[in-house]
Amino acid sequence: MKIPMTLIAIVLMIVAGSGMGADWPQWQGPERDGKSGDTGLLQEWPAGGPPLAWRVGNLGGGDSAPSIASGRIYGMGNRGDEEVVWALSEKDGSEIWATPLGSAFSQRASQGKEGPGCTPTVDGERLYVEGLAGNVACLQVEDGKIVWQISMTEQFGGRVPRWSYRESPLVDGDKVICTPGGEDAMLVALNKLTGETVWKSKLPASPAGASEAPSPSGGRRGGRGGRRGPSGGAAYVSVIAIDFAGQRQYVQLTANTLVGVAASDGKFLWRYDKPANRMGINCATPIFHDGMVFASSAYGGGAGLVKLSKDADGTIQAEEVYATTEMQNHHGGMILLDGCLYGASGGNEGGALVCLDFKTGKVLWDQREAVGRRAKGSLALADGRLYYRMEDGTMVLIEPSAQEYLERGRFEQPDRRQPPAWAHPVVANGKLYIRDQDILFCYDVKAR
Repeated sequence: MKIPMTLIAIVLMIVAGSGMGADWPQWQGPERDGKSGDTGLLQEWPAGGPPLAWRVGNLGGGDSAPSIASGRIYGMGNRGDEEVVWALSEKDGSEIWATPLGSAFSQRASQGKEGPGCTPTVDGERLYVEGLAGNVACLQVEDGKIVWQISMTEQFGGRVPRWSYRESPLVDGDKVICTPGGEDAMLVALNKLTGETVWKSKLPASPAGASEAPSPSGGRRGGRGGRRGPSGGAAYVSVIAIDFAGQRQYVQLTANTLVGVAASDGKFLWRYDKPANRMGINCATPIFHDGMVFASSAYGGGAGLVKLSKDADGTIQAEEVYATTEMQNHHGGMILLDGCLYGASGGNEGGALVCLDFKTGKVLWDQREAVGRRAKGSLALADGRLYYRMEDGTMVLIEPSAQEYLERGRFEQPDRRQPPAWAHPVVANGKLYIRDQDILFCYDVKAR
């Protein structure tokens, strides 16, 4: 039986118009770039924002954004005196399981002490997490059973940063990549099935003549990024994987420098110090595009773009394209789209969303000119819209533009907790997820 071509075309149009869902299985989405593959979403919100599908509480304190995969939502939190990993139903937020990793880490610094900041990384039947004290664990997604667990401080000589470990582990092939910040193990690769060490990466010493800067704890740390000795320690950034000139690399912003190491054995390849601030408080995930790497930090650090090249002998060079203080991204993340770089610029003093020309660093617009106030926040991108969550809890929908700030809706989250809203927004399968410490809100942003 022949089916008329017009009928086929109509069916295809309906399917295309209905949009496609997409999971968010790790920190900053499928590609660690802050972008969701979701389509068919609202392009403008009604007054008061999109409808609330459900909300759940008692998750435990923490700033970790959720990950979503195969009908489940995963996250971390401190519940009483325990640090736990939890799994919820994507349908209604009901809890499926909760697994304690151990005692809740007691952080001396007040900011962020409520709980962990790691977004679980889902990889098939397993997921990977990192606790505040540096305990890396592999759990079964089905029931939360711990498969293996190691301590980065005990095994690799890692030093717990002042605001604790807040990295989200990277799963790449058969390896898990994390950042102990040890003198002989800045980055490490673990066998994802067993937790056994595959390699340890040691970074070279700072360039001669590097200045000394006071550390947040009152000591002295060498180098522009605020580090001691050749390694400098971990910051609060999650590593990315890139492919350049036929070689896979892992790129990380440590307490002192932006660095690239070989994925095969952890061999040091290149470094660039300028994006790391003098306090070593570097939080934002780097961006790789078209052979260039961009990184940024607050506390006067600013940002820089380097272009990678490969010499005849195989050596990788990182040549500065520009450095700027116009983008001082604290921990809200940055997104690159159509040659424009979007991200909040400003540290503890506040800030606002800024749009830069990626190739030149020129400021194209500043949100403060449109809203008339400081509005620092975190970002996600889905179906041609930026989802911007301000630290005060306000959620804003923005149309990306190189010319001007274009707001397409906003709403205020109910029952705001007292700490700043630091958990990044997540968009997956037609839903917007907003975490506020022990509460998770799920909003329906699907177009009808």
